This record gives sequence, C-alpha cells and structure tokens, in this order.
Amino acid sequence: MSNSQGQNKQLLYNVNGLPQTLLLNPGANIDFDGHKGIPFFSGIHFAIGSSGVTAYDVFEDSPNINQRITNTMRRLTHKDYFTLHQQLEIFSLGWKWGRDKYISTGIYQEADAFSYFPKDPAILAREGNNDYIGVPFDFSHVSFTGEVLTVYHIGLNRKMDDRITVGARLKLYSGIFNVESVNNTGTFLTINTPDGPNYYRHFANDVDIRVNTSGFASLQDNNTTVQEATKDLIGRAFFGGNVGVGVDMGGTYKVRDNIVISGSVQDLGLMWQRDDVENYTYKGSYQTDGLEPLFPELGPDGKAIPYWDIFEDDIDRNLVDETLQESYVTWRPFKMNAAVEFIFGETFIPCDYRVETNRKHHSKLGVHLFGIKRPKDVKYALTTYYDRKFNSNFRMKVSYTLDDYSYTNVGLLLSTRFKSFNFYLAADNLIGYFNLAKSNYQSLQLGFQFILNK
Repeated sequence: MSNSQGQNKQLLYNVNGLPQTLLLNPGANIDFDGHKGIPFFSGIHFAIGSSGVTAYDVFEDSPNINQRITNTMRRLTHKDYFTLHQQLEIFSLGWKWGRDKYISTGIYQEADAFSYFPKDPAILAREGNNDYIGVPFDFSHVSFTGEVLTVYHIGLNRKMDDRITVGARLKLYSGIFNVESVNNTGTFLTINTPDGPNYYRHFANDVDIRVNTSGFASLQDNNTTVQEATKDLIGRAFFGGNVGVGVDMGGTYKVRDNIVISGSVQDLGLMWQRDDVENYTYKGSYQTDGLEPLFPELGPDGKAIPYWDIFEDDIDRNLVDETLQESYVTWRPFKMNAAVEFIFGETFIPCDYRVETNRKHHSKLGVHLFGIKRPKDVKYALTTYYDRKFNSNFRMKVSYTLDDYSYTNVGLLLSTRFKSFNFYLAADNLIGYFNLAKSNYQSLQLGFQFILNK
C-alpha cells in the first residue's frame, strides 16, 4: 500500500461546511456559525502506504516466497518509501466571534511513521556481498522518522472583506514517542586483492550512523510495572514529557465571484526532545583482509593465538558504537496546500433572485496541490475534484489524485446533516478496496459532530 501523502486530506480541503477544513487551512471560507465535536469521534483518520510494492508482490500464490522477497528487494530503490499515519480528534469546538471572526480550538492525537527503503543495507543483510564485489553499499539509504504526540491548538479565522479571508493557528505539541535516523553516511566495499594477504579486502569508509529516540528508554526498565508505564504515557500526553510549538497559516482570495484561490502551510514547528532520551551511534572507518590462518600458531605461552578476539578488538577500536543521552531537536513534517476553484450552479436562498446577497453556488471544480517535507525531499500530490452541495443537508465530493506511484486514486467524500448533527465519511483509492492486497495506498476518514447555524 502506498502513498507519501499519508497526511494529505484532499477530500476535506476547502469543504466549507466542515470544521475539519480549518485544520488544513485556517484561512478557509466557512459557512457555519459554530461546531461541537463528539469527543474521540469528531475526526478519525487512518492511512497506510508504500511506494513500489504491494502485499501481493510478496504473498502472491506461488511456492517460492524467498525468491519473491529477493526480487522485490532488488526492484525497489532507495527512493521508495513506507508510510503510516493516524489522527484522532479528542476534543473540537468552535464559535463565531463578532461578524467576521471565527475561533476554533481542540486537541488531537497523531501518529506518523515514514521510512525510505534501506536498499543497500537490506541487500547486504539478506544476500551478503559475494555477488557485489566492487560495489559499495551506501548507509545513507537508512533514513526514517516516527512520532506519537498530542496537539493542543487554537485558531482564528477572519473575513477581511468580501474577497479575502485569512487565518492562523497556534499549536502546542506534547510528545509521547519519537524516533529518527537521518543524514547517515558511510559505505561498505569489498574488492578483489589476489596479490594481497587474502583474496578479498573489505572497507568500511566514514561510517556515521545515529538513531535518536525519546520515550522508549524508560519502558525498557524491567522494574517498571504496567500501571507505572500507563501513568507515564498519560502524563506525556499532557505536557509531562517533551514539548514543542508550531503554527499553521492560510488564506483564501476570491478573484471573481466564480474563481477562488487558496493556500496554507501546516506544522511550521519543532519539538525539543529532552526527556527520556537515548541515542545510538556507530562511527568510524576500517579496512581488513580478514583472518588468514586456519590453524593458528602457538604463542610464547604455548596457547593458541586468539586471532578472533584480536580481530574483534581491532574492529571495536575503529568502529565505535555508543549509547548516549543527548537532547536533540526535531522538526514537524512541514505541509503545504494550494488550490484554485471554479464555482458554478447558482441558487437563491431564500427563493428571491432579486437579493444579490442571497445568491449561492452549489458546485465546484477544483485543482489542489499538496506537498509534505520528508527527510530527503518533498513529496507532492496533485488532485482534481468535483464538489457538489445538493441541499443544506447533503454534500458529495469526488476526487482524482495523481502522485509518484498511483494513477487510479479516485476518492469520495459524503457529508450529511440531520438538523445540527453532522456525519461525514471520506475514502481514498476506492478501486483499491476491491483488492487490498494489490493496493499501494488506502486511507479512511470519518467524523460525528454538531454544526451550528444561526
């Protein structure tokens, strides 16, 4: 399953009847006066994906699974990746302030994991170096991030005039878990040396690998009870661990009555990882011709020379692994949105076409560009969509998303309202639901809430 855009919620972007659109663009146009989310149910989002491989590639109905795994690993590149994203709204509330301002606030829990495929280290671990003489294995292919955190936020949306709406959101992050390993360097190389002391010579050049973690070390303590660990995890969700701060900013501009452009940036923020931190490092350079003697000579004391122990000590002096407790800073995955909409299908509310302010439109055609910063590059997705409001109680949005790996991602959003009670359901890659094993990406979003209009 695949999609770098695990955090891309294109089906909710610019849906002016749902409060969740303010989490994507705090400067979005909205058409409600207040909202109250049902705790833990107002916003549920889950997405999983991987580029370049599906479950079917590995587990298809054929006898040789080892060969399928080998073929898949060889086909993937170090630019392929795996992603998992989950978000749960714990609390959500909003209200209109005066004639032109809207305040929205809430709490949500978020988990995000992203990893590039570590091709060279994976091939080395699975196949060894026998078939790769003279080919360097690059440790920079190891690059991954993961985090679980709680986000407390408050945002202001202001309609400046009939054409311009702007907004901003302040976020406070409370970290639960974090792991990252980025900017690693070094290579491992084996060459033929027929005239040397051994037939092969091995080089570990400028190896510098680091894995930072927070929130894990204390859980490895065998003296910690389940009750103590649970209490600790709950405390971290309420600023009892690592903290951070970030902002969202966005705006909407009506070029003409039927053309609207909008854009936003999300999670311009960072976290200070200082509590319950452990770092694992492996650094150095080394070259060896291996162990020559099969029948070691005797030393002066009459005992066999401990060639293997000497070899291990030599490696440990040159390739040093350490466990540290050093603070570090992590940046949130920065996201951006940009869209242009063409609006049509004019209606009149109430039924008086002579009143200009009562004119509204019920259909939109739009194009949406999404980007998210990952450790090595920015991942993009381009979406076209049709958004139709059939009446005040039912709305539908159909999307088609194009990215690096999927050409068939059709999504659907349904939103319905009974009086002030609202339910919405959104799913990406509908075709993939017919055969999940062959799907590169799936996501699902749903929510229950009360949306208020005066």
